[in-house]
Amino acid sequence: MTLDDLRVFVAACEAGNLSAVARDLSRTQSAISQHVRRLETELGLTLLERRPRGVAPTQAGSILHAAAAQGIAQLDLALRRLRDLREGESGTVRIATGSTTVRHFMAAAVVEFRRGHPDVHLEFRTETSTRGCFDALAAGEADLAWITIGAPVRGIEQRPVLSLPWVLAVHAGHPLAGRESVAPEELNGLRPIRLPENSAGRAHLDGQLAAAAVDEANATTSVADWDTAMLLAGLDLGTAVVPDLPDLPGRRAADHPELRLVPIPELPPLAVGWAARQWEALSRAAREFAQAVVAQQRGTA
Repeated sequence: MTLDDLRVFVAACEAGNLSAVARDLSRTQSAISQHVRRLETELGLTLLERRPRGVAPTQAGSILHAAAAQGIAQLDLALRRLRDLREGESGTVRIATGSTTVRHFMAAAVVEFRRGHPDVHLEFRTETSTRGCFDALAAGEADLAWITIGAPVRGIEQRPVLSLPWVLAVHAGHPLAGRESVAPEELNGLRPIRLPENSAGRAHLDGQLAAAAVDEANATTSVADWDTAMLLAGLDLGTAVVPDLPDLPGRRAADHPELRLVPIPELPPLAVGWAARQWEALSRAAREFAQAVVAQQRGTA
């Protein structure tokens, strides 16, 4: 049993298709099958069940996959940290984020970090959901992820940074535009613009609105991010309940001249922040970038 055998086996479990693994690893399907057979022979158990449209782990395979995937991810983290130690201040910090995260939460920190670490490359990977960010961390494809803080996830450490209050985004001509605040029950009967089903922010909001007996059955559309929701609200195409993003007041007049944000103080705020597999295993550059973002946000919040 070799590390390469285990890497190939983990990839096969996650892809569910040997030909896809062969293509991704630039190997033949026969070579991929040989890695799996070697593991099965050594363990004396069938690890993958062959199906008409691919493969799936057996009970034994699931046990090995869970252990091997975690072990390989930890090893990859250690190897990257050793490489960073060897290379000193150079290297790469890989961040998984939502589509508008850098603009709203990290822009100033990126500029400051690059001035202090000119040899470190910041690599951003866009994900459509917090779940996608967790998957990128688990697969060793990201060092850090900016997420909506939620329930504990095995193998992931979450660190809250900000609590964002909810506001109602409406057109300047909307009857609620001039209010100092609105109560959750006043959202009934509006035309809500909603985030996609897989959004952690939407799941959090849906739970709060359901608890307040708010019916969103009259939704006008579903959008990919908060920025699009605010744009459509500013065009009077519906209303949107969105978090009061930290950089929004300074650019609202320029980007959304017809937009008004009305606080909804009774809704519990949305917590956002960093996630990593193991903070202590991060490179110094990754930890310093995470700290730069925290310092920026806590200094301006």
